[in-house]
Amino acid sequence: MAKKKTIHYIDNSKFLEEMIKYRDAVAAAKLKNEIPPPVTEYIGECFMKIAQRLSFRPNFINYAFKDDMISDGIENCLQYIHNFNPEKSTNPFAYFTQIIYYAFIRRIQKEKKQLYIKYKAIENHDFTTQEDSEHYQAPDVSSDFKTNMHKFIETFEANKKKKSKKQDTILDFYMGETACV
Repeated sequence: MAKKKTIHYIDNSKFLEEMIKYRDAVAAAKLKNEIPPPVTEYIGECFMKIAQRLSFRPNFINYAFKDDMISDGIENCLQYIHNFNPEKSTNPFAYFTQIIYYAFIRRIQKEKKQLYIKYKAIENHDFTTQEDSEHYQAPDVSSDFKTNMHKFIETFEANKKKKSKKQDTILDFYMGETACV
């Protein structure tokens, strides 16, 4: 029995063709000292499809800021489109998927940092001074929320310390190496 040919949501060979045409158009505009042409509809559609499809992977699916992740991915593709070189790689799908993947990772890190700041502010806020006011009512925060908040803060700070120690170790290694030379 013959295998069915799988249909991919992006035709990589057509995507490569469009990227080559776009690079040629940009190069021609540069020679004439003109503004580079906008990205074609097909290339933009490919960026959108890659970003949306990647956002449904299990490691990205449950984030509330998924639209921001997709936007960041597309923005990074447009920002680095000129770095794609068809002479080095004939796989624009893989190239732009990597760009979008790392844009998603950066967005998650930014959002976690913002959540950490928010939780630290809640943790450090002194409700006793405001409770004395007759118009202020202290927010009702469940014990589960407080527990999760403290776990998140501890984990975030532990990871931050690990990264700091790792960077210090790398710095010590390089400093020691340069001192020996």
